[in-house]
Amino acid sequence: MMEVKNREQGVTPKIWIYLMLLTLQYGAQPLLSKRFAGKDVIVTSSVLACEVAKVICALFLLAKEGPLRSFYRQWTLTGSLTASGLPAAIYALQNSLLQISYKNLDSLTFSMLNQTKLFFTALFMYLMLGQKQSVQQIGALVLLIIAALLISIGEGSGGSSGGANPDQVFFHGIVPILVASVLSGLASSLCQWASQVKKHSSYLMTVEMSFIGSLCLLASTYKSPDGQAFRQHGFFHGWTPFTLIPVLTNAIGGILVGLVTTHAGGVMKGFVIVSALLVTALLQFIFDGIPPSLYCLSAFPFVISSITIYQKHPYKVKEKES
Repeated sequence: MMEVKNREQGVTPKIWIYLMLLTLQYGAQPLLSKRFAGKDVIVTSSVLACEVAKVICALFLLAKEGPLRSFYRQWTLTGSLTASGLPAAIYALQNSLLQISYKNLDSLTFSMLNQTKLFFTALFMYLMLGQKQSVQQIGALVLLIIAALLISIGEGSGGSSGGANPDQVFFHGIVPILVASVLSGLASSLCQWASQVKKHSSYLMTVEMSFIGSLCLLASTYKSPDGQAFRQHGFFHGWTPFTLIPVLTNAIGGILVGLVTTHAGGVMKGFVIVSALLVTALLQFIFDGIPPSLYCLSAFPFVISSITIYQKHPYKVKEKES
């Protein structure tokens, strides 16, 4: 199995900025989607709009790195499909599942379940890239899991999902987010493989994945309920000017995910996800008046400790493994 250099070992100040911005975006996205994307908005329309916004942002950032012509001359269809094709299709399906979950789970429960990406990302990183963890890093992951469980207990005791249809919450809220977590772990591993092994640009990969993912979504509308809704009500059914807010923030998050995966690694993204739980709790208190539970507050030192330990004790490759 190929051993890929662990990118989590050297996190520069710029990467820390990417991590903090992505944490803020992850934490705020459930609230923004719930507040500004109404239930009448067709899921596929918001996902497609997000992909278009990501392409525009990525092309702008790509142009800042150098002339677009130079990237075009180096680009090949085979290389694009190899690096971006499968993860693009996976992310397109994942985004649709996330949009369904946003509408059927409260913000904190959504973020809590979203942290299961950590398990699947670590698993796929080991199976596909041979990325191992030190004993201390495994302990840090356990601390992170404890933090997520504390928030889970606090959320359950608060009963914030009360009043909702249990079947609706389970089949249209919990199941989609769990399937999306598995897909996220697989796609993160594929993206890290493309960036580290195939040396594919993060911005170029974002453009390719958004384009391929959009084609997959458009093809799915031929017989899907969303496709029928397009034909009956139009692409922008249920939209308001404010619907652009979660679309744009989700697009920016997609750019940040690519940067974090490329420069910090997929497992580090798991720390972002759990840290985002605390951001979500804080924003819910500020905007919805829902105070964070004692469990949530007690999870904070676990998150900080796990991040610190994970950074300071990277896995060291033995000489015989080099």
